[in-house]
Amino acid sequence: MQARGQVRANALTVDVEDYFQVLAMAPYVRRDQWDRWPCRVEASMDRLLQLCADHRVYGTFFTLGWVAERYPHIVRRIVAAGHELASHGHGHERVWEIGPRAFREDLLRARQLLEDIGGVAVTGYRAPAFSIGPRTPWAREILLETGHTYSSSVYPIRHDHYGEPDAPRQAHWPDGPGGLMEIPPATLRVFGRHLPAGGGGYFRLLPYRASRGALRWISQVEGQPAVFYIHPWELDAEQPRIPGIDLRTRFRHYLNLGRTEERLRCLFKDLPWDRIDRVFAAELAGARDWPAGQEVAAQAV
Repeated sequence: MQARGQVRANALTVDVEDYFQVLAMAPYVRRDQWDRWPCRVEASMDRLLQLCADHRVYGTFFTLGWVAERYPHIVRRIVAAGHELASHGHGHERVWEIGPRAFREDLLRARQLLEDIGGVAVTGYRAPAFSIGPRTPWAREILLETGHTYSSSVYPIRHDHYGEPDAPRQAHWPDGPGGLMEIPPATLRVFGRHLPAGGGGYFRLLPYRASRGALRWISQVEGQPAVFYIHPWELDAEQPRIPGIDLRTRFRHYLNLGRTEERLRCLFKDLPWDRIDRVFAAELAGARDWPAGQEVAAQAV
């Protein structure tokens, strides 16, 4: 484990999906209507990839198979720019809703497609809406069987759509070293609770200083790399508004979209960033060689 006060690069992660595929929008945009909505993921990815290039930042792009199938050049650009290509599944469905058989098929379809287009191995996975947890005890075994070595699919917070508040805050092996590694988004432990600090809507909702301070605390005081996530559509303030959505969804989705790009610029300047497979390279490569009890300590954080 990292000693207190030592600083490692943090892990930048991107969920490559479009605005109408957000699961909170599912009651308003049916899956069979996706192709009818104007797709803006190309332009959003252009902006995000250029932003990364401007600041020499590399990250892990959890890419939806549905997007890769229609826009293979996005996948090639991710790889050509030096980022890690990872899987977000194919159909953007919650894991606990589709069950083991469909989950396996979804994983295999997405991984094969991404590897064929990108020409690189795909070993990382993030579940749509962080939907791996107590209701999916079979998911980790299936991920290993389908060639994945790590997951970033459990957010250890309490949320109405997702979350496992009692899960470990730091990278760990739920089934012991040698199994699937779980690398959760960043959280802070405050008054016995895990508070979100890993990006997404919270990055747009909270003042920038709060997000930066939380991420600095995790990396500089706790001595652990923080995992941050963002979506391309969060840089797109001009995206079409979906009619009829409830006030909570409207607030969460559209809040401060026009500020995201500038906040990311600041974040890229203020903290060091890299791909998950490089940030956690030692753990991923040496899981079986960790000293006895070390993994227990990691899971207890």
